[in-house]
Amino acid sequence: MKREIVSRSEEETEAFGLELARALGPSDVVYLVGDLGAGKTTLARGIASGMGAVAREVASPTFAILHEYGGRDGAIVLRHLDLYRLADRPAELEILGLPDAIAGAPVAVEWPGQAIRRALPPTWEVAINAQSDGSRRIVLTPVG
Repeated sequence: MKREIVSRSEEETEAFGLELARALGPSDVVYLVGDLGAGKTTLARGIASGMGAVAREVASPTFAILHEYGGRDGAIVLRHLDLYRLADRPAELEILGLPDAIAGAPVAVEWPGQAIRRALPPTWEVAINAQSDGSRRIVLTPVG
């Protein structure tokens, strides 16, 4: 079911992520799509928190490419990819060992390109668009 909200704060964006986390299964892949500064990492923070991770540990993995967040028992509850710095080539994904290296927990992917779409197709896509009044329009679409 497609869902759309208008978020007027980081807290509302995180709350939407928390709600989405309740719907995620262990093999789900969530694409986070939006311009720089749109709120993709903020939404990922909400998802991670909803999965049992410590929200304050969630940061953009732009330079690390992958962050893994653990729950209270230490098990990985969410993997968070940021592919902004990668060229959209399947060979780069192979070098990183994706998607095999990220099996077993839900995955949130910022900046998904066509190569990752073929290698790791989404279960959900979340489009975040900044509005002129400072709010964010967030559209959640189930895929497949």
